[in-house]
Amino acid sequence: MALCNGDSKMMNKVFGGTVHKKSVREDGVFNISVDNTCSLFRGLQKEEIVLLTHGDSVDKVADGFKVVARSGNIVAGIANESKKLYGAQFHPEVGLTENGKVILKNFLYDIAGCSGTYTVQNRELECIREIKERVGTSKVLVLLSGGVDSTVCTALLNRALNQDQVIAVHIDNGFMRKRESQSVEEALKKLGIQVKVINAAHSFYNGTTTLPISDEDRTPRKRISKTLNMTTSPEEKRKIIGDTFVKIANEVIGEMNLKPEAVFLAQGTLRPDLIESASLVASGKAELIKTHHNDTELIRKLREEGRVIEPLKDFHKDEVRILGRELGLPEELVSRHPFPGPGLAIRVICAEEPYICKDFPETNNILKIVADFSASVKKPHTLLQRVKACTTEEDQEKLMQITSLHSLNAFLLPIKTVGVQGDCRSYSYVCGISSKDEPDWESLIFLARLIPRMCHNVNRVVYIFGPPVKEPPTDVTPTFLTTGVLSTLRQADFEAHNILRESGYAGKISQMPVILTPLHFDRDPLQKQPSCQRSVVIRTFITSDFMTGIPATPGNEIPVEVVLKMVTEIKKIPGISRIMYDLTSKPPGTTEWE
Repeated sequence: MALCNGDSKMMNKVFGGTVHKKSVREDGVFNISVDNTCSLFRGLQKEEIVLLTHGDSVDKVADGFKVVARSGNIVAGIANESKKLYGAQFHPEVGLTENGKVILKNFLYDIAGCSGTYTVQNRELECIREIKERVGTSKVLVLLSGGVDSTVCTALLNRALNQDQVIAVHIDNGFMRKRESQSVEEALKKLGIQVKVINAAHSFYNGTTTLPISDEDRTPRKRISKTLNMTTSPEEKRKIIGDTFVKIANEVIGEMNLKPEAVFLAQGTLRPDLIESASLVASGKAELIKTHHNDTELIRKLREEGRVIEPLKDFHKDEVRILGRELGLPEELVSRHPFPGPGLAIRVICAEEPYICKDFPETNNILKIVADFSASVKKPHTLLQRVKACTTEEDQEKLMQITSLHSLNAFLLPIKTVGVQGDCRSYSYVCGISSKDEPDWESLIFLARLIPRMCHNVNRVVYIFGPPVKEPPTDVTPTFLTTGVLSTLRQADFEAHNILRESGYAGKISQMPVILTPLHFDRDPLQKQPSCQRSVVIRTFITSDFMTGIPATPGNEIPVEVVLKMVTEIKKIPGISRIMYDLTSKPPGTTEWE
């Protein structure tokens, strides 16, 4: 009895079928047809919306199995009902698969005969038992960001241990939001959590880490990284921040005359953090998407020494919120928008030079065809055939309709951001779209889904507010984690979140990163003046599981006037060139840009 979730290929091959690689990947949300007489799909419609992320597909179906779901001509599900074996070539476990919970319920309750006796209360008791067993009478240092994960972790520690065993520390790393550390301290004191606040901005700005050196003879060697305020690599930034947190924690332990080896370090690490960091704690097969600050090499070394307590390591964000309510935490804290441990440091796209590879001109030509499809079909081009090969007739009809009605231009921006395509990490281009018409948001969201499917080197699609971009930028404003740069982003973040709160829509948006990019638009390329401005991205994100999600469509999930007010207020900040709106789902774009 098995449900081969998201990988029916393996099940099919094991039982004698064959699998082949398709020329076109299926990445994103698709309509599939399902056989709802199959036990797995009982109670569903004949057409279902699901998340697909794959390049290989079932070719010959194994003996004893039948096809129970299709995406066009591609097999999306197989079943051997007599052996109770089911293979799904999509992800029923994520929020983007609209009826995924029904599919899992059918399998667990009706097919596998499970009963729902394992509850959040069971898990709470299990966490408390594990903490008591691991810690005994030792001290535990917990690093508190003030977010739901670290606060729930602290509440669990306080429930399991004597109060004098738990040392709660909030480290202001210099990348907090405006007045964030002060409000964190006040909120935690209301909960009866005495927290020690440490201003460590200087230590973080000048922090370093050790990095491996690639060597021809494969001798493991290390080098010291640049200081954080001089590095442009997102991975290096995360590792430096994670290591500096540990160093500061050890300094706190020293100041309290405690022995480091006798103190546990507690973190609010969640399962998605470990999966994206490719941690062995979560999976031996996971692909590195990004190193989380709470899963650096130094943290992993402490884990091996048995010094790290992570009671939430098997939880997802929605489960942590439920646990927080069970522990009696107030709703405003439990439902608070997540804010990453590295803070604004990973919301500044640092760069010294533009990201332009050999594929830049060709991809730009494909984007030009897509943005002007109605005119492009009249002028046959080899790249037009590629666009047609990657799209359905329905997609092409929609493209014709959109590009006949709207004057659009689409082009690559010379920066890269992190994404996840085909369950693997990608680190590549952003596509910008501008228009002389008022934005038609439904059409823009359609393009944002279509473009990364055609161009796998594009992770994100953004709409650029303002007049049409005549000359897309081909260079960048040199950008590092300096106090001036951070101050600009801090103000932009403050304005955007203030407007969201005042609008009453903060509860409808799961998270809203505000990102500073090193892009200066509307410069005369012939004058060759030094680049001095930067642009801001508003990234609204709606999710139920924090593993997948969608952007909020203006006019649907968020009023257009709220978004436009954010644009107006952010544009007043000195040094801001343009404002962009991230139109990308996850996948292919991760929640954060780094």
